[in-house]
Amino acid sequence: MKNLFTLLIAFFVSFPGFAQLRNLSLQEVVAMAKEQSIASKQAVTARKTNYWQFRSFQADYKPQLSLNGTIPGFTRSYIQVTQPDGTISFEQVSNNNSLLNLSLSQSIALTGGTVYVQQQTQRFDDFARNNTRYNGIPFEIGISQPLFRFNTLKWDRKIQPLKYQEGNQQFIQSLEQIALDATGYYFELLVAQVNLQIAEKNRSNNDTLYKIAQHKLSLGKISQNDLLQLQMGLLTAQKDLASAQQAAAVASLKLKMYMGSRDERELELEIPLEAAEFAINTQLALDEAFANRSAAVGFRRKLLEAEQEVQFAKKENGLNASLNATFGLSNQGARPSDVYMNPQDREFVELQFTLPIMTWGRNKARTEVAKANQEFAQQSVEQDKLTFEQEIFTQVTLLQMLQKQVKLTKLADNIAADRYQIAKERFILSDLSVTDLGIATQEKDIARRDYILALRDYWQSYYSLRILTLYDFEQNKKIAY
Repeated sequence: MKNLFTLLIAFFVSFPGFAQLRNLSLQEVVAMAKEQSIASKQAVTARKTNYWQFRSFQADYKPQLSLNGTIPGFTRSYIQVTQPDGTISFEQVSNNNSLLNLSLSQSIALTGGTVYVQQQTQRFDDFARNNTRYNGIPFEIGISQPLFRFNTLKWDRKIQPLKYQEGNQQFIQSLEQIALDATGYYFELLVAQVNLQIAEKNRSNNDTLYKIAQHKLSLGKISQNDLLQLQMGLLTAQKDLASAQQAAAVASLKLKMYMGSRDERELELEIPLEAAEFAINTQLALDEAFANRSAAVGFRRKLLEAEQEVQFAKKENGLNASLNATFGLSNQGARPSDVYMNPQDREFVELQFTLPIMTWGRNKARTEVAKANQEFAQQSVEQDKLTFEQEIFTQVTLLQMLQKQVKLTKLADNIAADRYQIAKERFILSDLSVTDLGIATQEKDIARRDYILALRDYWQSYYSLRILTLYDFEQNKKIAY
């Protein structure tokens, strides 16, 4: 019997007319979209990219150990050799010149220079004369220091952490944007399903009322015109039903695609309740927005980048100099060990400079352009801040208004449904005209749709405020993932 029951269940489930339903709430749809949608995977990938870019930036300020060289450096050719009398002779050479250099370097963010220590070994094989020589630097310390030049390391240390913070906050915003988008698709399908329910109910009711009206016509209680009006209502309800079925199917496909769901079951969405009413402090919303949003971090980054361009124009258009200095030990010999036997001092000091003397105002023009761009950036940031504040103020006001509107539309929906039920019963008792019944039907449908649309506006406003502030006003805490 148990096996027979299982087979019967499998038969009915696989039967085409048997509709498999999957009930989902708004919170479940939002959670699924955040977890498995393409948009959520893209947000995760962007966060990883941001993380490794910051790690790369941090690595630039840590010691760098490297091994470089040339192995082998073989040459066999005729080369040009200038003779003492000025003539040229072409001599055959056959040699191998190999080099290995082990270096440990450290960047200095404060000055923009680099200090390093290195060890170098060189081997030269002259195959024509069957001779091998070694040259090497057992130890060398050096510094390369730009003078009066733009310090890239110093400015990167100010800007890159802001970019990293901006990227992290953008990840949170992306997930909240997914919640908002999923809410839009959710209510698109919910409205379609409500319209489908209304259409199915209206078709059923109009069919019943038309049959009752046929009976009343035979009794002489209504006119032929009233019967035709009810028949038109039935035809209209049938067309509305077909249109509602198509709209619901399209909306369902959109929602599944956005969630990244391959579930073939039909979705049946719950009508979400509004969140428990909570107070929203406008000043708190502004403070949290400027503390949490990537745009707020971007304001500071843009101002720093504009200032960086001004400093670059000033530094690179004037006196530029570079100091390179090394001190170490070096030696040569016929064997590798000879390099380390009584090595000699090795010193190198070089100061290179460039001083523009006549540029016909080019340097000043570049500096003035950078200053003008900085001023424009400051103005743009100020305008963006004002727009940012206005968006938050508008969204707070809108959400507070929608909290009240949802309650009113819900009450209107209940009243319209009760009024229609009374009108339907009165029509059956021949106590109400067809016109009045039609008005009650329209008011019922409008009130139902208005309630669902009010819920949609409320939840979209709710998630919009979360995006703008990255703050959960229900839990009174910052949003984090």
